[in-house]
Formats: sequence, structure tokens, C-alpha cells
Amino acid sequence: MDKKLTSARLVVAVISTATEEVAIWVIWRFLLPEFNIELPLSVLIGAMIVWAAFSLWLFVFTTHTLKKQAAVGLPSMVGAVGRVASRLAPEGLVRIKGELWSAKSNEGDIEVGEYIVVVSEQGLKLFVRRRGAVSIR
Repeated sequence: MDKKLTSARLVVAVISTATEEVAIWVIWRFLLPEFNIELPLSVLIGAMIVWAAFSLWLFVFTTHTLKKQAAVGLPSMVGAVGRVASRLAPEGLVRIKGELWSAKSNEGDIEVGEYIVVVSEQGLKLFVRRRGAVSIR
């Protein structure tokens, strides 16, 4: 993620948190007394600290999440190991990383449950071969 974008998000986060803190103060100072609710200053300070801490956590969490690059798509599939979900004769389905993919065997028929490895891709189709005795966790 771009540093300028992160800086812009930080500015927006600071401004919005300050606005929210002012709103908490306005509610404490003007709205609650209208309903005969009197809260001590320590409750106001505590609420503002809790809200600021939540805002900080939210900013850090979303920044971390936005920086993650999802490893998806076919280029990342070459070399991936999976299992045959429906018989490859020579085409069928394979399950890789919990997802079903259309695949074609380079080695003839491969039965359900056998381990495969992706050797190439073309469009949305994976080309696979038998993996041999391998365990996937």
C-alpha cells in the first residue's frame, strides 16, 4: 500500500476521532443533563480514552489488512499441491487450498483422492500431474 495513501488515511482517522471525541463531550455536557443524567468527569475521561484506544486499534488493524497482498489467481497456482475432486479423464476438478479448479491431466486418467501438482495453466484451466505419496496438511 502506498505511503501517501496511509498518510491520508491517518489524517482522516485523526480528524474523525477528534470529531467523535467532541461528540462524546457534547453528549456528556448538554444531552445527558436534559434527561437528568449526571455522570462524573472521570466517566467522561474514561469513555474518551476507551474510544481513542478503539480508534487506534481500528486504524492499525485496517492498515495491516490493506497491506496484505492476496495470493490468488492462476499464476500463484503453478507448483501448488492438491487432490482430485472428480476423476480426471483427462479433464475434471481438483481441490487446491480449499477451492475447486477445472483441471486437465497431463498423464491420462487420475482417480478421485489422488494427490496432484499443478504444472501449468491456460486461461482458467490448470494442467496437473500425479504428485505421488505426499501428505497435505
